[in-house]
Amino acid sequence: MRIVYFGTAEFAVPTLQKLLDAPDMEVVGVVTQPDRPQGRGQKLTPPPVKVLALSAGLKIFQPERLRKSPETLAELAALEAGFFVVAAYGQILPQAVLDMPKSGCINVHGSLLPKYRGAAPIHWAIYHGETETGITTMLMDAGLDTGAMLLKAVVPITDDANSEQLIQELSIVGADLLLETLHKFAQIIPEPQENDQSSYAPLIDKQSYVIDWSQSAGQIRNQVRAFYPYTYTLHKENRLRVLAAQVVDFTGNPGTVLRLTKEGVLVATGEKALELTTVQPAGGRPITGWNYANGNHLAVGDGLGE
Repeated sequence: MRIVYFGTAEFAVPTLQKLLDAPDMEVVGVVTQPDRPQGRGQKLTPPPVKVLALSAGLKIFQPERLRKSPETLAELAALEAGFFVVAAYGQILPQAVLDMPKSGCINVHGSLLPKYRGAAPIHWAIYHGETETGITTMLMDAGLDTGAMLLKAVVPITDDANSEQLIQELSIVGADLLLETLHKFAQIIPEPQENDQSSYAPLIDKQSYVIDWSQSAGQIRNQVRAFYPYTYTLHKENRLRVLAAQVVDFTGNPGTVLRLTKEGVLVATGEKALELTTVQPAGGRPITGWNYANGNHLAVGDGLGE
């Protein structure tokens, strides 16, 4: 079975590896995003999928914009693939690409569609307090994650799971489900999505990381888990990332430090309080809330977010 694989992020690596390991699958090309500057030194860095593709000796395409790269489109058509498989690629495929493979384009999506269509389904599922999510394989159409569904796998969201952990878990589930989908493709009856049951998971913007202490402690904790490790507040105008926290039945003026113990820094919210157990100061490493308070003159009565 000849396959062209479209993927970029770490989430997409296990699925590509699964295809490479399958004796009845032949990956004839990989389409991924261009190398991007990363880190403090802004070093040009290949996406995770490209790293695996290089090690496997695969043909790689990295168009800045696929729909505006006629050379890439021509080469993809010439590969005569049976399927295009897409997982966390990062660009919308134009209709000309969707029409190329003989059997169709299959997307590995990180939610139980039609819920959480869009770019960041795993993060927003945690943010909204969902207790389960999963993977859906679907036939792609011109819409945003609107195509007919093929198979689903349900995964529980544990109370302490953050997005990094859940992405890793779902990436493994997605790899298995994709292979099952390909093997059973002829027998699967595609199921249209119910649009009135849909929800949207947009790209995460910088404002999503900022803690609003007037929100409830439960909602802020979900935010910490959803956007790990980037959710932050301000202490003396310096960013302080919150990496782990627990809800405590306590009240006070939102954003005010209520107590300091070895368990963490207790901060009042709009409803109950949040104990910051693990934090990361700007330019520093993760430390306990207690150690941060002792080393940075954080005292009871101080305000965060100012």
